[in-house]
Amino acid sequence: MHLVSIKSAVSWLSKNEHPDLILMDIQLADGNSFEIFKSIVPKCPVIFITAYDQFALQAFKFNSIDYLLKPVKKTELEHALTKFKEHVSSSRPKEVADLEKLIDLFKSKHEYQKRIIIRFADKIKALEIKDIAYFYTENKVNYLATFDNKTFPIDQNLDEIEAIVDHAVFFRINRQFIVNINAIKNMVSYSKSRVKLELNPHTDMETIVSTERSPNFKGWLTGSVS
Repeated sequence: MHLVSIKSAVSWLSKNEHPDLILMDIQLADGNSFEIFKSIVPKCPVIFITAYDQFALQAFKFNSIDYLLKPVKKTELEHALTKFKEHVSSSRPKEVADLEKLIDLFKSKHEYQKRIIIRFADKIKALEIKDIAYFYTENKVNYLATFDNKTFPIDQNLDEIEAIVDHAVFFRINRQFIVNINAIKNMVSYSKSRVKLELNPHTDMETIVSTERSPNFKGWLTGSVS
């Protein structure tokens, strides 16, 4: 079951038996997922996933067994699932077998989405993701920019985009930008250990790697962060 909002999660959890495990993104479409637990007490372990580490202490108040930072590494997710497996009673062999299949799935190579649907005027087009230089948010509207300097609004928010693109190629530098490594023209050191990027095609918006993302960004540049 994939629920994208606080409202839908509260509704589903209040009407259905709770699952064995919840993987929960902290930033949902309509707010912070901790709001769910003001209405529903989780009856199963939770693995929280987020781009921001300031929620860690709060997460562990809500039956959390792990807390993963985006972009999620396969090894870290495998470790979190293994921790959950250790909590599963030996009297529940089916759940253990299902979990082992899930761990095996994440060990296998992940196939990222190759194209994205865009709409302009009355036309619909499938655009190759490899041709996209960066995704960004401006005035609460989400856009993509192509290498040939065309810009299109998109239906997905950046959290959704982050889940479908190849993390070896794309990196979310801050709340507003996800950039293709091939779009980075220049990089300069900035205050508070941050990095300022010059992108191609050019944008007048600030493209600065946030402080909390800078360590992973430097690893991503070398290919050591998956």
